[in-house]
Amino acid sequence: MKKLICTILILVTALSLAACGGKEKASVSTDGSTSMQKVISALGEAFMEDTGANFTYNATGSGTGIKAVKDGTCDIGLSSRYLKDSEKAEGLKETVLAIDGIAIIVHKDNAVADLTVEQISAIFKGEVTNWSEVGGKDGEVVCVGREESSGTRDGFESITDTEGACKYRQELTSNGAVLTAVAENPNAIGYVSLSSVKDSVKAISVGGVAPGEATIKDGSYAVQRPFVLVTKEGVSLSEIAAEFFRFATSAAAHEIITAAGVVPAN
Repeated sequence: MKKLICTILILVTALSLAACGGKEKASVSTDGSTSMQKVISALGEAFMEDTGANFTYNATGSGTGIKAVKDGTCDIGLSSRYLKDSEKAEGLKETVLAIDGIAIIVHKDNAVADLTVEQISAIFKGEVTNWSEVGGKDGEVVCVGREESSGTRDGFESITDTEGACKYRQELTSNGAVLTAVAENPNAIGYVSLSSVKDSVKAISVGGVAPGEATIKDGSYAVQRPFVLVTKEGVSLSEIAAEFFRFATSAAAHEIITAAGVVPAN
C-alpha cells in the first residue's frame, strides 16, 4: 500500500510540474505600419520585461495591419494614418498613440535646405522637374515614394494634396528602402518617418520649420501624421492584449514613446 501511495504522489507531482512547465506564455500580436517599428518594438520590449508575456510585431504596412484586425488575425493593428470612414463603418476603431513627423529627405550634397508645402507638392506632381527651379543645382528631380498601401504615403499625399497625382520614379516598401534610394542618388527626394532618418540623407525644413519633437508637438511642422492603434468594436481584447493597450496609452509609456522619436498623443 505504501508503495502504491508513493507511486501516486510521484505521478501527481510529475503532472503538476508538466502543467506548470508546459503552459504557454500569454501573447500579444500586432501587425501593420513599418513606420511604427521603432516605437512599437520599444513598447513591446518594455512590456515583455515587465510581464513576462510574449509580444510579436509583424511589419506589413498600415493597410495590411488594418485588414488583419478586421479579419481577426492579430490583436492590435498599427496604422500610420487615420482610419477611413469606410473602415470605421466596418467596425474598426482608432486610438492615437503618438504623432510622427514625415521628414522630407534629399541627398546630403543637395544644396536645397528648405521647401514650402506648395513646392513639395509641385515637385511630386511633376510640375517642377529640375532642382534649379527651387534654388538647387541643375539636375532632374527624381521622386521616390512608398507603396500604395503605406500609411506614410497616405499621410504625405493628404498633407501635400498630391493623392493620385505623384510622379514617382520608385515606389518602395519600407522607410529603409527610401533612405537608401535617396542616399544613393544626388537628385532624389523622398519622404520617411522622422524617427527613421539617418545621417546618410538630409532632412530639409518645410516652410522654414525644421522637423523635430518640439515643432511636431506645437504643430508648426506641417508634414505630420498619427500613429494609430486599431481595434475592432464589439470584440474584446484578450486579458494580456488589453493590458498592453492600457500600458501603451498610459503616462508610464511617455518616456519610451519620446525616446523612439515621436510625440505621445496623450
